[in-house]
Amino acid sequence: MVIGVRMEPELERRLDQLAHQLGKSRSACIREAISQYLLRHGDDGEARRQSQRLADLEPPNWSEQVPDWSDWTA
Repeated sequence: MVIGVRMEPELERRLDQLAHQLGKSRSACIREAISQYLLRHGDDGEARRQSQRLADLEPPNWSEQVPDWSDWTA
């Protein structure tokens, strides 16, 4: 599939510079960027479901009950 993308000249210059430094084509850099973007933002529904499930669970007891030692004598 071919997709055209419009970008500012400065962004294009920076993309070309980075692609050259990495030894990749513009297209390879753009494909990688889109893939990373989709991993980060693509399926937030699953993340929300998991977060809600954890929130619905009873919170763990993070502290122990400490005995009242106020009347303890040595």
